Amino acid sequence: MRNYAVLMAGGIGTRFWPRSRRESPKQVLNIIGKNSMIQATFKRLKGLVDQSNIYIVTNPNQENKIREQLAELSVNNFVLEPFGRNTAPCIGLAAVKIVSEDPDGIMVVLPADHLITDVQEFQTVINLAIEFASKNGGLVTIGISPTFPSSAYGYIQRESDAAEINGHKLYKVRTFAEKPNIETAELFLSSGDFYWNSGMFIWKASTILEEISDKLPEIYEGLMEIKETLGSPQYDAKVEEVYRKIRGISIDYGVMQTSDQVYVIPAKLGWNDVGSWEIVYDISEKDNNRITGEYQNLINVDSSESYIYSPQKLVALVGIKNVVVVDTGDALLICKKSHSQDVKEVVEQLIKKGMDDFM
Repeated sequence: MRNYAVLMAGGIGTRFWPRSRRESPKQVLNIIGKNSMIQATFKRLKGLVDQSNIYIVTNPNQENKIREQLAELSVNNFVLEPFGRNTAPCIGLAAVKIVSEDPDGIMVVLPADHLITDVQEFQTVINLAIEFASKNGGLVTIGISPTFPSSAYGYIQRESDAAEINGHKLYKVRTFAEKPNIETAELFLSSGDFYWNSGMFIWKASTILEEISDKLPEIYEGLMEIKETLGSPQYDAKVEEVYRKIRGISIDYGVMQTSDQVYVIPAKLGWNDVGSWEIVYDISEKDNNRITGEYQNLINVDSSESYIYSPQKLVALVGIKNVVVVDTGDALLICKKSHSQDVKEVVEQLIKKGMDDFM
């Protein structure tokens, strides 16, 4: 039995337009720190999973850019989807590859674009989850202990009874909750039995395929068709054929919310999904006017509380507050920080208008 890691890296990060594009999405950008998001995620796995057992699930548009950034990996470490079908098919496709190599292999499934500052605790918790999944089976997820009532995250509610692994508690999951309004988030926080849904999962590859078979049989059927062509010249064509006919659905909706063998390990990892420009502002170092970002020249006249990205052009701020300004040369975004979640609607408009040059 070997450990494997699967980095989900197929999204385009619509909330980070105009920096995030189809061929250079959020995960390959150095939004926080000197490394890109996927490079930082990859480095966190050192000592946990052998490099040869780290798989990147992405698409042909992004493959080359990611391969440039993760030059240590071979072409065999990339699992390509012809187009996105959400996380259930993505995870299932990776599981098929892993099971073919090791029927007892353990999968550590991670988003490629999250921030974790406490790497030591991350590795400790992942090792505990691997130990539990290998001995007991089941589907393990990491719940982030909430530090404030957030309406930006999904939540996981635990049962009251706990098991213990090397001083860490592990609970059976009672339910999953979608992103709540702020009043409900405050109730979740005060209850003490809710955690932020990190989107990190640990399980045997065979176990998740069994769950997909039970709860998403049409997807499982397609995955088995793909499995039959592994290593053959027909593989790529079969993947595209299957992906054209299966529905897109998240692993949360499709499996986790209906399975009776889901467990959560609460953790404090310095975690953030870095889901908008406002969050980037919140977690970045700021000057005395509470302005942060990346810019070559900035003239500030009575402005504050803003995020600026303009590495080439001079930016002059006069009498403004709580804004995001992102200039990429061919596109300019200006929005209120509080509306930065809505940047994805700009991308929707670009798609409707056929403005592919800006995608």
